Amino acid sequence: MHAVEVLRERTIATPDTGDAFACAVRGHRIEAWNRRGKYLLASMRSEDGTAAIAHWGVHLRMTGQFLLLETPEPVCRHTRVRFWNDEGVELRFIDMRCFGQMWWVPSGDDPTTTIRGLKRLGPEPFDPAFNSEHLRRSLRNSRRPIKTALLDQGLVAGVGNIYADESLFAAGISPHRQAQSLEPAELERLRQALVTVLQASIGAGGTTFSDFRDLTGTNGNYGGEALVYRRSGQPCRTCGTAIQRDRIGGRSSHWCPQCQQ
Repeated sequence: MHAVEVLRERTIATPDTGDAFACAVRGHRIEAWNRRGKYLLASMRSEDGTAAIAHWGVHLRMTGQFLLLETPEPVCRHTRVRFWNDEGVELRFIDMRCFGQMWWVPSGDDPTTTIRGLKRLGPEPFDPAFNSEHLRRSLRNSRRPIKTALLDQGLVAGVGNIYADESLFAAGISPHRQAQSLEPAELERLRQALVTVLQASIGAGGTTFSDFRDLTGTNGNYGGEALVYRRSGQPCRTCGTAIQRDRIGGRSSHWCPQCQQ
């Protein structure tokens, strides 16, 4: 990074100030991006190659997005942090609702110590450790609605509201069901549905209903394939029954009362 400008201090979780964050990041180059749950983690090394790997952590939250700009553009009012390389290409972080956060993890520090949310994450949906036995053990004493349980990042990392609704529909399971009531066959259907739905979403470039864009500003296309999410009152594409919308655990949930039991 040749230059860094922090326009909103609250976006920076660590270190304590935007100036300290900008000073830490400058002079480093990104070697690789990784993802853990909903966290993005960039491995960074000093440009002279002398220092050990440091890390730059990012959580987009609800409305955060990055935009890569090869030519200068006016700064919109939702711009929070700006990064430039030595060729003047800008990576701009835009966040309308200001929930996104960034962390700087110095060389030698464990990212899970600085970014404490990482310690609470369960297995990734594509990890062999995420299987029906893991679901059975985790949910056997849970009286929570299964929709609420799926949004618990300690159960499975990275599943959000849209994909929880779509996966429950694909598995034929009502979002209101107590998690402990699911039978082994239902848990396996749910596991398979989560993997299938997430694979389809990745292939479509993510989901856009309001804010999501990729680095070029392009919408994700999975939203047009959603079978229940944000389709309340419309006919189910399987049986024709009107899709219902309920609040479960404080989150909007969409489901078909005929197809999901």
